Amino acid sequence: MGIGKKLWFSLLLLISFTFLIGSNSYAMGEFTQGRQVNVKIMTYNIQAGAGSDGKYDIKRTAETIRQSGADIIALQEVDVHWGARSLFENDIEILANELDMYYFFTPIYSLDPLTPGDPRREFGVAILSKYPILEANNREITRLSTQEANPVPKPAPGFLEALINVKGAKVWFYVTHLDYRADPTVRKMQVADMLNITGQHEYSILAGDMNAGPNAPELQPLFEKYNDAWALTNVGPGLTYPANNPSKRIDYILLSPQMEARTSEVIETLASDHRPVIAEITLKRGNKQ
Repeated sequence: MGIGKKLWFSLLLLISFTFLIGSNSYAMGEFTQGRQVNVKIMTYNIQAGAGSDGKYDIKRTAETIRQSGADIIALQEVDVHWGARSLFENDIEILANELDMYYFFTPIYSLDPLTPGDPRREFGVAILSKYPILEANNREITRLSTQEANPVPKPAPGFLEALINVKGAKVWFYVTHLDYRADPTVRKMQVADMLNITGQHEYSILAGDMNAGPNAPELQPLFEKYNDAWALTNVGPGLTYPANNPSKRIDYILLSPQMEARTSEVIETLASDHRPVIAEITLKRGNKQ
């Protein structure tokens, strides 16, 4: 009996010592360096919660996202108390509550309310995330305002930057919505501005509505830095707009070269005038941000 107790005590000490070594190694990141993490990324222009039928239904938007299984979602055309078209609701807050996700919203436009005392009327881009958002910023790029009588290109907010912790893999995530006009001049300026900002980090994802096709000259500098998740995993056209009969690919998920794109698809839905794009990618813990 005494020998049994000594053996048990010795084993207990050995297990405890091994656990302590393992715990310290884990805390220092020795066992997490290079380990792979898979995550589903989506980009979705939600047309302020209105479907192709023109009807506002933000819960329909939420259901589309839920069914996709996306973990991190880049959103464009997000209303926050903006106007009657979205019932003056806070669309990003509704989506976050419906999906039980973290979120961050960056207004492109922030206007005084129609009635004093009401919340500001805001329109912009946002991120939803299943994983914690460690840092988030509203960065400026060149814009040609739709809210001014005689606009000129100038720096304006609405380029979202967020640092997300995906199961120990930290990644910078950018959400954008580029100029819609046929003249590419402003988009060219916006691309240069975005690359100046994203160039501050080695490991990042850039997603959004670029309002230009993959062969557009103004987008080529982006493809020199980033890999196009769709092009990496598909040979089809990947058309996203308009949702009811798509003829253009203008929505993208772009990845730093260190990332692997496993799959990507365009989801058929009429919950907006765009179809969302979703990609499953592989991140690595321990990469420089």
